[in-house]
Amino acid sequence: MKYGVRKPSWKKSFSARTRGRAVRSLKRAVNPYYGKKGMGWINNPHKALYNKVYHKTSFKLFKWY
Repeated sequence: MKYGVRKPSWKKSFSARTRGRAVRSLKRAVNPYYGKKGMGWINNPHKALYNKVYHKTSFKLFKWY
């Protein structure tokens, strides 16, 4: 895990704006439910169930202060 100040990468930023946008628009054109809320249950039910249980049973320590 990386600690400290985040150092932005121009290459990753450019890739996210160009290739990432193209891939997302292509997926959205093929699958009308892509990117909609609740699609985790359809794509990967095991992961969705795990995340739901995890978020309901865990808590942040510093939230109490």
